[in-house]
Amino acid sequence: MKKYTYSLLLWFLLAAGLTTSSVYAQKLDEVLQSVLGADQIAEGLKEALKVGTENVVQIVSKLDGFYKSPDIKIFFPDKLKAAEKLLRTAGFGLLVEEFELSMNRAAERSASEAKDLFWDAITQMTIQDAEKILKGKDNEATLYFQEKTSARLQEIFSPIVTTVMAEVGVTRLYQDLETKVNTFVPLGLFTDFDLNQYVTEKALEGLFLKLSEEERKIRNDPKARITELLQKVFNKE
Repeated sequence: MKKYTYSLLLWFLLAAGLTTSSVYAQKLDEVLQSVLGADQIAEGLKEALKVGTENVVQIVSKLDGFYKSPDIKIFFPDKLKAAEKLLRTAGFGLLVEEFELSMNRAAERSASEAKDLFWDAITQMTIQDAEKILKGKDNEATLYFQEKTSARLQEIFSPIVTTVMAEVGVTRLYQDLETKVNTFVPLGLFTDFDLNQYVTEKALEGLFLKLSEEERKIRNDPKARITELLQKVFNKE
């Protein structure tokens, strides 16, 4: 097996929590060549990806998974910046921040629904898919998930986000903000803005960004973390 196998099998295996010795890491290519066939390698990759995607979903769906992660935090919509500026100037900055917090809470609670879809995509992965991922770009696996799950995630996330936004107060806060803005200047910005679509898209962008970061990091990490399925491979010298 070529060097690509080693580099990609490092991705997402971090979540399993098992650290190999540097000797094992150096011998990975040799071991896989002598022990595993293409189908076994594909199955091992599937297991690794299951562990990794579950780990990433857990990270973003926990409390403050979005809100305290600057790179995926959902901010006041750019299209409503004029309204945000007016609200802050009028002394409603805390209300704006409460609204931002509620959007992030909606994203965090919705993100947990992604795991099953990722796992379905992994189950459908062919040997050819696995080879493409192993030999591909630093974010090849993330691209695979985007291709296989984005449309379905949009479909599933939208009603969930709508429900959760109502539960955590996003909808109410949004209406409060609109009322206050219209008191000063009836801009009409809120009427034409699809808040549900905005939160849904930002939640998915954040999820895929974290997947991409994890993949890129582990591809270049000199240490190997292995799943239980691959433990027998590393035990063979």
